[in-house]
Amino acid sequence: MSDSRLPVIALTVGEPAGIGPEISIRAAWELRHEVRPVLVGDAAYLAMLANEIDPAIQLMGVSVEALRNYGLSAISADKITVIDCPLNAHVIAGQLDPRNGRSVLHTLDVAIESVQQGWCDAIVTAPLQKSTINDAGVKFSGHTEYFAEKTQTSQVVMMLACEANAHLAQPLRVALATTHLALKDVPAAIKFDDLLRTLQIINDDLRQKMAIAQPRILVTGLNPHAGENGYLGHEEIDVIAPVIAAAKSRGIAVSGPYPADTLFQPKYLEQADCVLAMYHDQGLSVLKHASFGLGVNITLGLPLIRTSVDHGTALDLAAQGLGHADISSMLVAIRVAADMANNKK
Repeated sequence: MSDSRLPVIALTVGEPAGIGPEISIRAAWELRHEVRPVLVGDAAYLAMLANEIDPAIQLMGVSVEALRNYGLSAISADKITVIDCPLNAHVIAGQLDPRNGRSVLHTLDVAIESVQQGWCDAIVTAPLQKSTINDAGVKFSGHTEYFAEKTQTSQVVMMLACEANAHLAQPLRVALATTHLALKDVPAAIKFDDLLRTLQIINDDLRQKMAIAQPRILVTGLNPHAGENGYLGHEEIDVIAPVIAAAKSRGIAVSGPYPADTLFQPKYLEQADCVLAMYHDQGLSVLKHASFGLGVNITLGLPLIRTSVDHGTALDLAAQGLGHADISSMLVAIRVAADMANNKK
């Protein structure tokens, strides 16, 4: 039977032709005494992979219908439960097949339902291929946007995080004011209300889900040298600095805007719990240089906990066969989700 003290984590296995199924199985088995992992994917396909990875790995399939009728009443460390979401086509490692696009999307729906119904405490997502889902006839821009839509969340914040390592003296969290935008579109997207809500979401989730009593947030400027008093741009003067002042008036411990090229130094980062960068590469280039393969993607602002690995489907690795993929990021993503679930409880 399930140990009620351990958080139950739903793991969507992602694109079946990529490394997601393998890293999900391996990480779930390795951490089965720390959490209660529940895989969400094609039970028959995952059982076949598990046997090839290690015959000692035991999986137990359960249908979505049985889950709705009886819940997850018997989870143990002896077998990994799999919520069965059958694929529509045979999987060839490394080769995308749009016939499986809707099946992959279904795993996300089932994972969301599992948390909303209280069967699971958090969701960890393996990487999926956006093109497969779009080629299946479903408009899909990414995990983050999909989770926001399905939970009717008006605004979410993408944050990547990593623990201290050989390159970092302390943990690093980087949140983004904008995500997957062309660089030319970023300035227009830096708006007062959106940026203020972003800071509020970061502050609230760091407190409620990460147990940081008074989060300290550093904010980058948009332009080189944070605009250099308007000489290199006015976004800092017109939007970013006023937002910081407004956030301070709400009791949020935030400061900036700082030049992004000098902010990511230990002497500054040791004074921060999170850095808010204005656009994707401004913040994530630094974090991924220091932690690639050890980072975790966290979606803030959702009414549920969702983390993910910091890499893609790696179709080329999958095509080479099992045993080439690194599960480090998946291990971190599961542990972070578990910690967040415990903090929320």
